[in-house]
Amino acid sequence: MIRHLLSGGDLDAATATRILDTAAEMATVAGREVKKLPALRGRTVVNLFYEDSTRTRISFEAAAKRLSADVINFSAKGSSVTKGESLKDTALTLQAMGADAVVVRHPASGAAHRLAEWVDGSVVNAGDGTHEHPTQALLDAYTMRSRLGRLAGLSVAVVGDVLHSRVARSNVLLLSTLGAKVTLVGPPTLIPLDIAQALAPGTDVSYDLDAVLPASDVVMMLRVQRERMNDSYFPSAREYARRYGLDGPRMRRLPEHAIVMHPGPMNRGMEITPEVADSPRSTIVEQVANGVSVRMAVLYLLLGGNNA
Repeated sequence: MIRHLLSGGDLDAATATRILDTAAEMATVAGREVKKLPALRGRTVVNLFYEDSTRTRISFEAAAKRLSADVINFSAKGSSVTKGESLKDTALTLQAMGADAVVVRHPASGAAHRLAEWVDGSVVNAGDGTHEHPTQALLDAYTMRSRLGRLAGLSVAVVGDVLHSRVARSNVLLLSTLGAKVTLVGPPTLIPLDIAQALAPGTDVSYDLDAVLPASDVVMMLRVQRERMNDSYFPSAREYARRYGLDGPRMRRLPEHAIVMHPGPMNRGMEITPEVADSPRSTIVEQVANGVSVRMAVLYLLLGGNNA
């Protein structure tokens, strides 16, 4: 098992499959009266979040606590960071406190990799800038496998703001490793020219959502990240929704077995309509639940199950 989880590219097929299989075992804990395992008792997990997050932070906290780890939540707001403390100084403080694992979210791409150089414990990248978010890709893969029974051979359309999406990058790397065929779909302004082949040879690019839908087993809608945009990448929200939003008529063009995914939070009415988000094809709520199981598996294998 790897020491850190910093990128979807860190995982080969065997390691990724082991995480998904372990997550399936962890999912059974949620159905118990006592939703706890003693696997990480005596271990300390630090959630180091420099960006606001609800789903990811709570998911990691729940995962660590269900494994009986001690959890320290560190938010940049109200901490020494606001007084000018650097990431390295914060890392050295955590090191002195004996953190066994640090889950980090940071607005700067590459921050998780730097942190891994400064601490002895394991580092899990919970999102760094516009770079990567590997545990989101793992929970997405787990959800696909749970719904469709396989990953190899699936056609997955990743639609929207690829340029600013760490979710898209991690998913392309991981799904390609596991045998899925990924197509990036969106406006030309939001899909970097060489990103597909740079991430994984064989990844396709399309600027026509309607053309891709009939052959897709999975459609993953990405949030339009307005907070990361400094320029006008498309004429208007209405125009974006018309060209690249997933609505009822478009959903009905999908094969009968196809599913719809979204990493959240959603811009309802822009990249996805309420009709689609709340439909039986949608896995959005499942993705949140599966996130806890997958993150339990990651923490267990990094900290407690390397020799299992």
